[in-house]
Amino acid sequence: LGAQEAPPAIISLYPGTGFEAHVDSIIAGGPLLGYKAEKGAADPKAAAAMPAVCGVEDRNRTAPFPFCGNRFEFRAVGSSQNCSFPISICNTIMASGMAALSDLIEGGMSHRDAVAKLFKDNRHVIFTGNGYSAEWPVEAKKRGLSNLNTTPLAVATFNSEKAKKLFADMGIFSAEECDARSEIMFENYTTTLSVEVETLINMIETGILPACAKDMAKYSAMPALAGERSATYTSIKTETDKLKGLFDKKPHDLKAEATYLCDTIKPQMVAIRALVDKAEGLLEAGLYP
Repeated sequence: LGAQEAPPAIISLYPGTGFEAHVDSIIAGGPLLGYKAEKGAADPKAAAAMPAVCGVEDRNRTAPFPFCGNRFEFRAVGSSQNCSFPISICNTIMASGMAALSDLIEGGMSHRDAVAKLFKDNRHVIFTGNGYSAEWPVEAKKRGLSNLNTTPLAVATFNSEKAKKLFADMGIFSAEECDARSEIMFENYTTTLSVEVETLINMIETGILPACAKDMAKYSAMPALAGERSATYTSIKTETDKLKGLFDKKPHDLKAEATYLCDTIKPQMVAIRALVDKAEGLLEAGLYP
């Protein structure tokens, strides 16, 4: 799983519709207590099966932070990612929130009013709808929520002045440590993508194009039967040469290189992939490498 599959890159909180209503009641002046997390039962609609015990709230699989009865899940960690770093970020957010709550109470505000103020100030992060919908990014933008849907955007935000101040205030990372981690993440990203680009070019030139040439040669006696083969196979060569030219122009600054690879190189790789997929459907069976 990853940010673009489950869930989207917009970080929101899904406490469930019941708890959402409880939050709204606290904001409106109601008591802190009163929410009942009682388990329910799901009717299987089958006479041979008994009702299944289920949580009080739906496990929204489109949310990065869904509530699961007695805990929140954090589902935005990539499949190849070590979860310790994202967890440290979550703990930093939690610590910062508790510090803000403590400041309000120590400043003379009642604990009920302090919690209500925090809920009100951060109410916009609660979203109990479909995180996969096309409407959610539009709504999230209206709420002021970030949509960091690429690695360069996310890394730059991690190393922003606002984030550095938070990490320093919480005693988590110094500014220099944020810079160092940012550099490592950018370097890992650019290295990985560079390897993928070189691998793609190698696969095209040593496997796909020779196969296309062999297939095209079979139509020399009857060109009318070739259909879209000539245009498709030629386009693969043209677009691959374009990719090579773009790749040679990549910047040498890590942050700029990462952004360039993401915004310029990846779309070109996708364009080549589409042509190769089309060629796969045209090549004679057995020729595709």
